[in-house]
Amino acid sequence: MNVPLLDLKPQLARLRPQILEAVTRVIDSTGYILGREVTAFEEKIANYCGTAYGVGVSSGTDALLAALMSLDIGPGDLVLTTPYTFFATMGTVLRTGALPVFVDVEADSLNIDPQAIAEALEADRKTGSRIKAIIPVHLYGQCADMQRIMALSQEYGVPVIEDAAQAIGAEFPFEQEGRIVWKRAGSMGLCGCFSFFPSKNLGGIGDGGMISTSDHGFTEILKSNRNHGAEPKYYHSRVGGNFRLDPIQAAVLAIKLDYLEAWHAARRQNAAHYRQLFLDAGLIDAPVILPRAMYAEVEGAEGHNHHIYNQFVILVPQRDELRQFLQSQSVGCEIYYPLCLHQQECLQSETYRRQSFPVSQNAAATSLALPIYPELSHEQLAHVVAMIQRFYQRT
Repeated sequence: MNVPLLDLKPQLARLRPQILEAVTRVIDSTGYILGREVTAFEEKIANYCGTAYGVGVSSGTDALLAALMSLDIGPGDLVLTTPYTFFATMGTVLRTGALPVFVDVEADSLNIDPQAIAEALEADRKTGSRIKAIIPVHLYGQCADMQRIMALSQEYGVPVIEDAAQAIGAEFPFEQEGRIVWKRAGSMGLCGCFSFFPSKNLGGIGDGGMISTSDHGFTEILKSNRNHGAEPKYYHSRVGGNFRLDPIQAAVLAIKLDYLEAWHAARRQNAAHYRQLFLDAGLIDAPVILPRAMYAEVEGAEGHNHHIYNQFVILVPQRDELRQFLQSQSVGCEIYYPLCLHQQECLQSETYRRQSFPVSQNAAATSLALPIYPELSHEQLAHVVAMIQRFYQRT
């Protein structure tokens, strides 16, 4: 049985007439830069995320870069983040001339550890307060502990840029005055940065990104920076870049957004089915460790996107051998991520390489992502688990 890691064809087949109509509409309009398609999609995303504004940009990477630039972060500054994430989280920091400060992740969620953030901020305050932003990553579709992170942001006066590239629509349960208020990724920090790379839950037909925020002044700076800092045209008060969202992408994504909640629900159903299959196979905890769905047991969670499962990741021994075996059995899988950021060669600093983040490094050595996209059948999910069971029975 063939089980690809991701198959976009079923989604495309359903939406093909709408997508072709939207693309044709943009082509016929001859309005190919920003314009009403982008504006309409920005408003739609802001409404979905629960923010006042959305600023469409060219990619999730450029969303992070534009956010950092709009905070005037540059040489001499530090940005606090996790070493266990996609390279763009660190790469955009380096492109501003700033340097990353890493803290480890929590073992049960693989998201950034708030206690480690607190310790890093306190140490920084004693040595000059050079940390100018915190970038928590909502990894694999589950929000980091934003209640504790936002409390630290307020205590230390350091803004939060949510890296929500994998988490559009994911929700976090804030405790407020004795009740739970669910807030969506991108609405809790100063801003949220999203990616519409085709493999995301809300994926385009090319690159695209969005920055969500409720800060009007920050929004105006973002819009200027995405267009070379021009305000008005040909008059540049700052050095920005060409970070504009393509209207064809905006038009297609606006169509897909109407289906996103159903796709999230299907991914959660697939994740629950995986968990039961692993339990029935006797694989839970040994050899297969499943990172926790942290907020699934919170009251009312069943009505909210407590996890959107952009990826379904397991931690396993003999990870590389298992990966090779699954691929030989036509089961798609991938490693997210095989090397922590502090170990990347481009940092060119022994200071970083001497650092140790044991939870992150263990995750990098043992994590494996399995197929989780909405259109998977129960038979396909069962085949994936059966092949994993077969591998460990024979080794």
